[in-house]
Amino acid sequence: MSCHPDPAAFLPAASQPTPCPRAIGVRGMALIMHFEGCARKQPDGTYAAYPDPGTGGDPWTIGWGATGPGIGRGTVWTQAQCDARLAADLARFAHEVDRALGDAPATQAQFDALVSFHYNTGAIARATLTRKHKAGDFEGAAREFGRWVHAGGKVLRGLVRRRAAEEELYRSV
Repeated sequence: MSCHPDPAAFLPAASQPTPCPRAIGVRGMALIMHFEGCARKQPDGTYAAYPDPGTGGDPWTIGWGATGPGIGRGTVWTQAQCDARLAADLARFAHEVDRALGDAPATQAQFDALVSFHYNTGAIARATLTRKHKAGDFEGAAREFGRWVHAGGKVLRGLVRRRAAEEELYRSV
């Protein structure tokens, strides 16, 4: 896949069962892929890990925003590795959001926005945003996105833009 693949390519095949009742949709994947990018492409076509823009260090990131054990200075992945990790992460984060929401209703747009938020923050289980959504306070939940714009003690313009896009998606039909 190129650095700008069709987000639909990451959806599970129709013949395979989805691992949880709710799965991220194309709009949510497109939002994540837009803001994460597939950064630091090297001349040989591989991708190098880079430090967090908020801290200048940990957590190191590679590909479509992947972080975690084994990712640090000097980590290099192929495009296929970046894409495979994105697919696995999207399924994992969607499952975690589904679990956090329990039986609370969510439109596909709301679910997609919440998965993007969780993909970037890892905070779905502790966020006031989630509590407000579960309580049916969708307007209050939408306003919560804008509170999550800090990294390393600083407001980052990229997070401001991302949270605005997530809020817009959350509010959409």
